[in-house]
Amino acid sequence: MRPLHVLQAAAAVAVASRLARGRGRLPPLSPVKAVNARVSVVIPARDEENRIGPCLAAVLADPAVTEVLVVDDESRDGTARLASELGAKVVAGAPPPRGWVGKQWALRQGVRAAGGDVVVTLDADARPAPGLVGAVAAALDGYDLVSVGPAFVCDGVAEQALHASFLATLVYRFGPIGPSAPPPPHRVVANGQCMAFRRTAMLAADGFARIRGHMTDDVALARLLASDGWAVGFLDASGLLEVDMHESVAEVWREWGRSLPLGDVTGPGWQAADLAVVWLTTALPVLRLAAGSPTGLDLGLLAVRLLLAGALRGSYTRPGPGVLLSPLLDPLTALRLTQATLRPVRSWRGRTYPATAAWRRPRPGSAGRAGAR
Repeated sequence: MRPLHVLQAAAAVAVASRLARGRGRLPPLSPVKAVNARVSVVIPARDEENRIGPCLAAVLADPAVTEVLVVDDESRDGTARLASELGAKVVAGAPPPRGWVGKQWALRQGVRAAGGDVVVTLDADARPAPGLVGAVAAALDGYDLVSVGPAFVCDGVAEQALHASFLATLVYRFGPIGPSAPPPPHRVVANGQCMAFRRTAMLAADGFARIRGHMTDDVALARLLASDGWAVGFLDASGLLEVDMHESVAEVWREWGRSLPLGDVTGPGWQAADLAVVWLTTALPVLRLAAGSPTGLDLGLLAVRLLLAGALRGSYTRPGPGVLLSPLLDPLTALRLTQATLRPVRSWRGRTYPATAAWRRPRPGSAGRAGAR
């Protein structure tokens, strides 16, 4: 066999083993209206006046929520005014110290200002349904840190197709959401759009300070705390949370494409292996099919990819033809991931952060486990 065929076969085996984990997936979260804990919702916000309204309206009306804090990260629009008018407590964020990425700095300030036993963090573009906050708070009976996967809002066929192609790479690299058995700490993934933890445990671990310089803050935090011994859960909340991340195809390409390689939390060996899996099992079969020379393995991989596209329809609020057409964009997605891996971006929301090494694994601390459940 040719070396490329051998490599493709090995990559196909790796993908098959990861997809097989889906048979033991944990069930999606169900709504929980009340919990026996005071829950603070912390929303870091920088220039979110046009998006934060639905998020605030939902959490302010949730009976499981004790308080809602918006950490205004030096917004240049009316974010703070709108949040205050709607009834949230606004924390005026201080400028980030040297070496800090803005979101981690805002979250650390919010956690310190919160009064609840449990803290749930939400991005401003999140649209929680009734029962989400209670569900993630209740999930802490089994975990120390919980993050969830939402249903994505994507307008238009092209935007949905590109987004679904990017999303498929996460499944191929890490397996489906809601694994019943935890992966090793260096392969843990998380979604910072919605996270939950106990406040005192996070203060003791000082997690946000220890990932202060990471652009991939959510995965960095999850891997750091998993290395500390925390039980980290990544659960399906697609029935309770919607997120409208991007407004155009160009924004999906630029913004999500820059973060998906997870370059600053992944070692060079794993980066190379992950890119190889994406190229060999998603991009190469499409390219060979377009050239009229697919192998039998290519056709098998294309069939698996189409089955995954069908499964991913549940990850979108209004799944359309774009999800099923997403495999056609897999070569472009592989190219974008390669570009972002080789030339990582260190800017976000009008701020540019100093360059760091190609990757930095968060160092475990001495905080130990998160404490009694």
